[in-house]
Amino acid sequence: MRQIVLDTETTGLEPEQGHRIIEIGCVEMVDRRLTGNNFHQYLQPEREIDAAAIEVHGISNEFLQDKPRFRDVAQDFIDYVSGSELIIHNAPFDVGFLDHELRMMENPARVDSLCAVTDTLTMAKKMHPGQRNSLDALCKRYDIDNSHRELHGALLDAEILADVYLMMTGGQASLVLDGVPSDAFGEVSVSGVQRLPANRPRLKVVQASRQELEAHELQLEAMGEACVWLKED
Repeated sequence: MRQIVLDTETTGLEPEQGHRIIEIGCVEMVDRRLTGNNFHQYLQPEREIDAAAIEVHGISNEFLQDKPRFRDVAQDFIDYVSGSELIIHNAPFDVGFLDHELRMMENPARVDSLCAVTDTLTMAKKMHPGQRNSLDALCKRYDIDNSHRELHGALLDAEILADVYLMMTGGQASLVLDGVPSDAFGEVSVSGVQRLPANRPRLKVVQASRQELEAHELQLEAMGEACVWLKED
């Protein structure tokens, strides 16, 4: 399964007011493993960036002067995302801007015709009703380090969202990129098989307490439809 975690930065909040995309960041996962095959592009928006937007992402008009237009990279972007599942936090915002850019260049493609879209904000609201579900709040909830995120950035936010999504949906399947297996301590095994000595001491089995079991059940219920364990008979 190929999934693309996507984020954008823009000149403002409303494409209907002429605002444009200035950065696209995408992180690829295949079978829940990060591949390193990312897509990242800054864009010349052909308009000024709102001062309030610059305070959020720190991208200046001067920095974008020599960058390509969306139409220059549109086909590369379409080829990259086509047939995948897009993972986006607050998907209507990013999809709305991408569709607006495609309409402006009279391209008939639309995001939902190219790939499936999963909104992690919608997921988070179902899993954590009544709580803050911004990307920063989810990082704190799932103990994901985002201390290096002083400003918003499309690629950085996509990388952080990939970690959040994996935690929201049960954890990462591998500790390393490109499907190279590793043991629990991060040591890469070329064969993928770690052999244990026959005379090793017996493992100590620690039983969960009743309170821990109850807390576990509450956590499973909070995950809602994303929890496969509750679906088992």
